[in-house]
Amino acid sequence: MNLRDQLKDILPDILPRNPAHAIKGTELIELVKYRLKQGYSDATLRYHFSIMSCDPSSPIAKVEQGQGYYLRTTTIHSLNSARNLLGASQGVLGEEFSLSGGDHDLAIARANKFRAVVSRYFESIHRFPMAFERSFSGPNASANRWRCPDMVAVEWLVGEVSEDGGFALSPQALEVRRRLGDSPMRLTSVKLKLETSYLTLREDLFQALSASGWANSAEVMVAAPIDDEQLVEEIRQFSARYGVGVTTFGLDADVLDDMPEPAAVSNLMPREFEAIQSLFRLRRISSSRVVDRFDWQHIVDQREDQPDFGLLDHWLTQCLVEERAIPVEDFKASVEEAADADGSLVGEQVA
Repeated sequence: MNLRDQLKDILPDILPRNPAHAIKGTELIELVKYRLKQGYSDATLRYHFSIMSCDPSSPIAKVEQGQGYYLRTTTIHSLNSARNLLGASQGVLGEEFSLSGGDHDLAIARANKFRAVVSRYFESIHRFPMAFERSFSGPNASANRWRCPDMVAVEWLVGEVSEDGGFALSPQALEVRRRLGDSPMRLTSVKLKLETSYLTLREDLFQALSASGWANSAEVMVAAPIDDEQLVEEIRQFSARYGVGVTTFGLDADVLDDMPEPAAVSNLMPREFEAIQSLFRLRRISSSRVVDRFDWQHIVDQREDQPDFGLLDHWLTQCLVEERAIPVEDFKASVEEAADADGSLVGEQVA
């Protein structure tokens, strides 16, 4: 096994997930040396760390502003799905709108930060988010923008906030719902956008509508503010007809640029995230129409062709079996451990 492959196996067990706890290169070299099958010079290891940190498929990432390495959470799939957050002016609809390489990379970085921020926002209001990522890689990526949301938010209707600030399901309330034939949860299909304009608005809204037919409700969440009242009125007219909710976070590009990296946002303590929330200028432009039931059979039917629906199915099933609200990252971690032991199909879907 060559050095790069050895490092891919070794580094996930060593690197911290939180960039705030990044390991400096010198320390990482010493930790890695003990696990390698043969001796390599410090210069060779440092070179490989540097090269691999630029590869989104590798497990090592470098702190953007500072020193040290941490475990990469941004994958090829998450980079591909982040492109859905860009509008026509940022290169989605063709070369005439395309950005230069540096500007495109910056827009992708903002998209990844915004997705992490929205995920933490849902957690702060005790809803459980799951990002769709693998659906936007491969030959069906373009079509899947109309078939799949960017994120699903799960609202449990049978639980309450615990003393430690977490969220616990009530087995008794869950059983009552079962006996009445009512769902214990509500699913929101979410489309994310960095910005919208007259050029992209109709497509953005219809994509959200198209991808949400199986869910209880459809939402579009936009990073940038929408200050044009004529555009706001068009959104409200669309919502009145089709029931798509739209919320803006009021986050301009420079605000997103100053935010921590996505992995750091994901690892913030609740009080630390409050500092991020203080930057929000939330505006609820239109409310979504909520239907009583979601289409579970659609999730089941899609799981073979759409890995994200497969993950959603397995995740929610496990929550119901164990009668507890499991954060999706905790579920994925447990599945990966099981996959290491038996090579299960679920592990392949989560990878």
